[in-house]
Amino acid sequence: MTPNSNEEQRLVKQLQNGNKAAAREFFSRYGDCLAGVCSRYIVNEEDLKEVFQNALIHIFSHIARFEYRGAGSLKAWATKVVVNESLKFLRTKSRHELLFTEVGTSKTVQFAAMPSQPDDDTEAPPLSDIPPDAIRQMLSQLPTGYRTVLNLYVFEGKSHQEIASLLGIKRDSSASQLHRARAMLAKMIKKYNDDNPPRR
Repeated sequence: MTPNSNEEQRLVKQLQNGNKAAAREFFSRYGDCLAGVCSRYIVNEEDLKEVFQNALIHIFSHIARFEYRGAGSLKAWATKVVVNESLKFLRTKSRHELLFTEVGTSKTVQFAAMPSQPDDDTEAPPLSDIPPDAIRQMLSQLPTGYRTVLNLYVFEGKSHQEIASLLGIKRDSSASQLHRARAMLAKMIKKYNDDNPPRR
């Protein structure tokens, strides 16, 4: 359950005062959600534990600098920290899993080869009727670069220009990765729906 403004503000103040019970309350309220955000970017279980732990350390060690801006702002800030820690990991330890080839040039930004993907204009159909666990499984099967761009664009609401800046690629490359990710996801969703027809 999402806390109201007064509850959240109280929690922020207690966290900033170093209250250990508040840290446990924070984890109880937001831990599952934040871990879910992290898992959208980081597939390997051991890497996920490391990145999520680093994100929590960052949250608790930087909470004193956090400025409360109303209901939901604590969760939004914590989510941003988790995303940033995930991207930091992908830019360093997992660089070999990402590849962004600059369109129309011979320059390749140093990240690993991705398999060729469909170039059709298929868009992913709605996900509302598919269980969250199935969606997470589908996302985990996308190449890391595709998954990263899709997450930033769809879930974090980033523009292609912002994604390009975060990942050190061109705007057109971000758009291309998103297009291919959606095409792959559409095929996986179609297969899921074919294998799991609605009950009548």
